[in-house]
Amino acid sequence: MTRPVIAGIDTSPGSLTAAHWAAEEAAGRGTELLLVHAGPPTGRGSRGEPTDLQAAARQLLRDAEAAIAAAHPDLPIRGELLDGRPAEALLDAAGDAELLVLGTRGLGGFRGLLVGSVSLAVAGRTDSPVVLVPQGAGRPDGERREGAEAAEIVVGLDPQTPADAVLAFAFREAGLRGARLRVVHGWDLPPTYGYAGWVPPESELRELGTLETALVREAVLPWREKHPEVEVAETVRPGGPAGVLVEASAGAALVVVGRRTRAHGLGARLGSVAHAVLHHASAPVAVVPHA
Repeated sequence: MTRPVIAGIDTSPGSLTAAHWAAEEAAGRGTELLLVHAGPPTGRGSRGEPTDLQAAARQLLRDAEAAIAAAHPDLPIRGELLDGRPAEALLDAAGDAELLVLGTRGLGGFRGLLVGSVSLAVAGRTDSPVVLVPQGAGRPDGERREGAEAAEIVVGLDPQTPADAVLAFAFREAGLRGARLRVVHGWDLPPTYGYAGWVPPESELRELGTLETALVREAVLPWREKHPEVEVAETVRPGGPAGVLVEASAGAALVVVGRRTRAHGLGARLGSVAHAVLHHASAPVAVVPHA
């Protein structure tokens, strides 16, 4: 059975925007959309009296389902309440998902952060791809922005250690949309230049750029051959990878970054590039775990 696309729902404005984005993904994949909400079953009202939070959560899911069904009448949609803390419940649900989609600012986010704490926790720990959708990346009524169908898919690549799972996801997304895939690599000068304290001449910069471009093309070539239907463009230029990806996100349909599943001393977490892109990209960002 095809696994569903799952969208997390809460009462934040960005939640419904992300759910509409997830509906487009589910329709493109030919699968159902599962709307989920996680939270405690009971709480306290304004006067301290017990309150049935599940009744409100069920209504929240029904309202979201109705709004999305109006924009996608042929899409199978269902809602489900999850038990447990939001991050842990979403992580459990992600194991059964084709894709998990969340808004970037949920109610659990700290003031001043562009990405909510729950979304960051899930993106840093899930074993399945998760997409974080900024509120400005779509319309809350589910209508596509003008030109959205033709927008590029952008994927970050380190040609020294290309991740098959990340490239496979990016090529598949581009194929599903009929979109061009832009492979982006931002490279820095070798450390020896920094130690020497000088900038190489323009001719040497061009030579370094030619080398980096050749490495990118070599890493992408097997994927071009596997997916001849996907048009591929490459952006290779000096600069930190996060900044180059954020710049490329302007007008993109999706930015794809990788996250190593290898645990660190403090447990699984996002790398610095993925973290920066999530906070600053203007397009939805897919975080794809890889070995």
